Amino acid sequence: MALLLNAKSLGKSYGPRRLFQEISISFDDQEKAGLIGLNGAGKSTLLRILAGIESPDEGAIERRRDMRIGYLAQEDLFEAGQSVQQVLEKAGEQRFVEENQRQTQVRILLGKTGFEDANQPVESLSGGWKKRLAIACQLIRQPDLLLLDEPTNHLDLQGIYWLEGLLKNAPFAYVVISHDRYLLQNVMKRIVDLGTAYPDGYLSVNGDYTEFLRRKAEFLGGQAQQQQALAGKVRREIEWLQRGAKARTTKAKGRIEQAGQMMAQLDQLKQRNAQAGSVQIDFLATHRQTRKLLQANKLSKSMGEKTLFGDLDLVLSPGDKLGLLGPNGSGKSTLIRILAGQIPPDSGEIRTAEGLRVVLFEQARGQLDRTQTLRLSLAPGGDNVIFREQSMHVTAWAKRFLFRSDQLDLPLSELSGGEQARVLMARMMLKPADVLILDEPTNDLDIPSLEVLEESLEEFPGGLILVSHDRHLIDRLCTDILALDGDGGARYFADLSQWEQSRQESENAASSRKMDTRAPRQETRSGIRRLTYKEQREWEQMEDRITAAEKQVEELHQKMEDPKVLADHVQLAEVCRQMESAQLQARQLWARWEELQAKQQA
Repeated sequence: MALLLNAKSLGKSYGPRRLFQEISISFDDQEKAGLIGLNGAGKSTLLRILAGIESPDEGAIERRRDMRIGYLAQEDLFEAGQSVQQVLEKAGEQRFVEENQRQTQVRILLGKTGFEDANQPVESLSGGWKKRLAIACQLIRQPDLLLLDEPTNHLDLQGIYWLEGLLKNAPFAYVVISHDRYLLQNVMKRIVDLGTAYPDGYLSVNGDYTEFLRRKAEFLGGQAQQQQALAGKVRREIEWLQRGAKARTTKAKGRIEQAGQMMAQLDQLKQRNAQAGSVQIDFLATHRQTRKLLQANKLSKSMGEKTLFGDLDLVLSPGDKLGLLGPNGSGKSTLIRILAGQIPPDSGEIRTAEGLRVVLFEQARGQLDRTQTLRLSLAPGGDNVIFREQSMHVTAWAKRFLFRSDQLDLPLSELSGGEQARVLMARMMLKPADVLILDEPTNDLDIPSLEVLEESLEEFPGGLILVSHDRHLIDRLCTDILALDGDGGARYFADLSQWEQSRQESENAASSRKMDTRAPRQETRSGIRRLTYKEQREWEQMEDRITAAEKQVEELHQKMEDPKVLADHVQLAEVCRQMESAQLQARQLWARWEELQAKQQA
């Protein structure tokens, strides 16, 4: 393993608020690290500092010479008026000066990322496909270290499975900010938890997410015991000091100084252990006693010429927790708005229990007035809220959701996405509900908040309809799965694993059909063979030959960057000669591939 990046004593503040300090951490060329932490801990800021986009207030970063760093931001911004291919070509200009080589890499990445229409305008892409394109723009730069900030944002479940496979087989090191616990479990080999609960400013554990949870519990438990033991010692020292001890001797002076140090250490431990707290989420239920809360019969809805779903039946009873899955654009948000009574279906009917109380959480957060202060948003009726028939001051109510008192007069626009999500949760908790309908409630929430949300939803006795790409949440909570396929179909599954099996079978069948349609036909309609037997054999082997040639080019690229090769001009000249030959072979193979494809389609 070779060291790629070493950060020493990093510190960063925004105004009077310090995000982190004295952060010293390193990453090597085998890194597969997940970066987690509470909202506001400074994860995104730290990632930007590591990428060289932002400067720390204190400390420094040492990077390996000639190392290539890729950085994926949370928001995906592209220049208007460009196609997918043009965006990728521009992204690859710095890495591949030669146009032919750049075009080869663009073709490979279009296939890897699943784009079928390279000329599609960027403006027409969904959020999930923009995210794929943004990732492809980093991949074409062939980074040694790739830093990704919430890469699952906007991806549907199919997109998350694609990302998981990409990272598992990645030839580069990476650090990923993510709250997707299955992604952390399945892909990461190291978990770094950034936060002031730890003496170093973070806890780093080599292993998967399960191992991290075990080690974190051990650490925090030990730290709590340390605080308890130290508190006993400090109490005894205070009693000694209160007896009027005088610093007449060197021994007495030393004990007084030691007592002061112990008190300071205890204060630090108290502050760190206090940071380990989490948001308190507790939804109010009406405890309505009825067999059916909501029943939908033969629902259908179309958008323009596209049918989202048709003849859909749905029954929701107390205790039912329905997970709603489907690709982006399949109609999930439309369906829950119909069930919430916000928009009508094209056909079908919905019957509800009399006086049914439905509380809706919308992922777009349109219910929030971002010009409003946090204080007014949490307590619109004054300085107090009524929760479970008890009055609570807005300061205490805000603290329940991990807001500081100095944030109360800030407008919501200055809060992070996770903090805005917690505001919506706080407002929902004040409304008694028969049915909770949650559209992507986990977006931007940190893991401790997710865990508390899960527990509250698990205990909620009413009906729940949940749209989420958080597999852990779906797997733990849902009693049934309703999957929309994006082509107007809908199907029920018993659990997530049954849906995953069906998804895999569908993908395998689609892949087989795609291979069949891409296979060259032997004869035209007039009966004339398009490819000779020899050409057909060549066509069938072409993909493997191109892949092998591209792999050889990449291996020689890496060899050229080896310090030992760079130091030996004879060896470097030989590698350059091999590289020129390998690139020529790759170009010739691509040219022949295009020639055979054109002949086959003629």
